[in-house]
Amino acid sequence: MIEPVSASVEPESTFNINRIRRDFPILEREVRGKPLIYFDTAASAQRPLAVIDAVNNFYREHNANVHRGVHTLSQEATDLYEGGRRKLAQFINAPSEREVIFTRGTTESINLVAQSFLRPKLKPGDEILVTHMEHHSNIVPWQILCQQTGALLRVVPINQRGELEMGALQRLLSERVKMLGIVQVSNALGTINPVAEICRMAKHHGVPVLVDGAQAMPHMQVDVQALGCEFFCLSGHKMYGPTGVGALWARESTLDSMPPWQGGGEMIRHVTFEESTWNDLPAKFEAGTPNIAGGVGLGAAVDYLSKLGLPEIAAHENQVLSYATEKLAEIDGLRIIGTARDKASVISFILGDIHPHDLGTIIDHYGVALRTGHHCAMPVMQFFGVPATARVSFGLYNTQQEVDVFVDALLKVREMF
Repeated sequence: MIEPVSASVEPESTFNINRIRRDFPILEREVRGKPLIYFDTAASAQRPLAVIDAVNNFYREHNANVHRGVHTLSQEATDLYEGGRRKLAQFINAPSEREVIFTRGTTESINLVAQSFLRPKLKPGDEILVTHMEHHSNIVPWQILCQQTGALLRVVPINQRGELEMGALQRLLSERVKMLGIVQVSNALGTINPVAEICRMAKHHGVPVLVDGAQAMPHMQVDVQALGCEFFCLSGHKMYGPTGVGALWARESTLDSMPPWQGGGEMIRHVTFEESTWNDLPAKFEAGTPNIAGGVGLGAAVDYLSKLGLPEIAAHENQVLSYATEKLAEIDGLRIIGTARDKASVISFILGDIHPHDLGTIIDHYGVALRTGHHCAMPVMQFFGVPATARVSFGLYNTQQEVDVFVDALLKVREMF
């Protein structure tokens, strides 16, 4: 079996940040004459050499379409692509790799569930629950579905810390609710939700749960069986893999009961002009030529994260997050948006009357890449009464020294206004 190139990954007994940073060639860049400080991992993580090399090696040595070819390149490509699926299934503790459906990412995965699983079940007056902290990708597909079926969208509130109101969630759960969509880690607030507890609450009422795990995957170990959800969605580019590839996980029995969402090549078993029959899982939901290199690169990203260790990554990132939170709290006029007691590597903030877009533009002159805007979470901005925030989000390659440079730059920006 062909395996992707991953020579730049070496097992380590300790989290060696200096060696790890050398795995990311983009960190050697300068921006406007300053060393790049990349604080935008929540939007898209940078890629280690292991992933870059795996994708490059696929295109240089093995490029061909998958599954149906009998020639050598096709068989090699299939081995690499399906190897990525197998690695991802093991990484999230899926009972079977057949339960991992490759998609373009979390957004497509949620739309697939909305249209294939839920739409046939809904009738007017049924309810779908989401939370006030959801990314637009876990709001808009359900809104469209409600418009199509007459179902109602209900919202679980949050408090001023950016935490879910668990009592309100309990009250909203009922036999009328046909789906609960919930984010595991908020991309706008950093809040980590108690998903396993929430799934237990929902199960008591017979409510299936879809978990948006895009932000959780690079920061913590995910075990879909332990979570107890019906659906789990993820994006490769959040977890140091390629863009344009992600996955949906659901149990085999659930996926077997769902009709195909898209039709075409690969998802069929037999086609005549009178009727068609569908392929086995996972092909049933993977119409057309897939993002083969993306699947290969995602497998390499899984290898990379596995060798570093998610507990070690989380410990390092939590140190950077705590340090940055303390430093930012010392700046006069700076307000952190989202102060949940359980957070991942995100800090959203506003600084006095400085518009976040102005702040982001100026801070770029110091080599610091951060995100400004509503972060595809407009309801969060509306709740906190702000049009936008500046957001720094940390990855496994960030350091406290970078935080110091960023804080100094912020102080200089404040003096300009």
